[in-house]
Amino acid sequence: MMIADAQVHIWAPDRPERPWRKGQEPHRAKPLEADELLREMDAAGVDRAILISPYWDGPRNDVVLAAARAHPDRFAAMGRLDNDPPPQPGQLRTWRSTPGMLGLRCSFSRRQEGATLSGLDWVWSEAEEGGVPLMLLVPHSQAHLVGEIAARHPKLKLIMSHMGLTSGQKDDEAFRELDKLIALAKYPNIAVKVSALPTYTSDAYPYRALHPYLRRVYDAFAQSACSGAPISRGCPAPTGSPSRCSPRKSRGSRRRTRRGSWAAAFASGSTGSNLPIHTLLRAHRPTLQGTPTWQ
Repeated sequence: MMIADAQVHIWAPDRPERPWRKGQEPHRAKPLEADELLREMDAAGVDRAILISPYWDGPRNDVVLAAARAHPDRFAAMGRLDNDPPPQPGQLRTWRSTPGMLGLRCSFSRRQEGATLSGLDWVWSEAEEGGVPLMLLVPHSQAHLVGEIAARHPKLKLIMSHMGLTSGQKDDEAFRELDKLIALAKYPNIAVKVSALPTYTSDAYPYRALHPYLRRVYDAFAQSACSGAPISRGCPAPTGSPSRCSPRKSRGSRRRTRRGSWAAAFASGSTGSNLPIHTLLRAHRPTLQGTPTWQ
């Protein structure tokens, strides 16, 4: 069974010629780089991983793309295009022509002052036209805006990162507006990424406090409760030994796949024109199925 990690951050050291964002620090002093990640993946039985530059590293994609080019059978990237600096029209037209680039990750969380989904119609249009799937880090308070975007751009694939949760909040506070995420399940082009969930609970592994919330989201977004359903950080089923990469000591972030799912198609490394993102909570959505480009 092919297993692909839902999301991994790797980054370079803070250097004068390549500084981190001011006031931002990672959860560990030593950068997590590609070679160490490969060792961790091999130890946990993870075959492939999607790489995303972490917030503190700024809107750069050089490190993740270098890793994807060096290990094209193991890594690919969802590039960052945050609104600091503001994105410019035309940037997405050739976005996926870069080897290793699969799509786009945009953050609109509260830690970015003034972050908003408004005024970015060109982003949604260009992404839809260019077949660029978008991972959006959007709080529940703005989830309805994602629904409006999905309705206006039905061919645009949107993924709600981290279940739309807000950093720094835990347990009932973090999930109090989960209904706003659940409401997006009616849009066939919106899916949910389950990742980093142990940071949103004070509970210890296996994070049973998270299970009711995960069940609600799964029941809303998954078309069928099939064997080989998506599994990622903090999900009910343990999938590996605790990762040394994270101080949270969560189990390996993995996604089990089955034939016919977006995840299985992506993990298989087959090629084609459409990109079924492996990080989606939708286990099987025939109307959106396609074969990925793994470059």
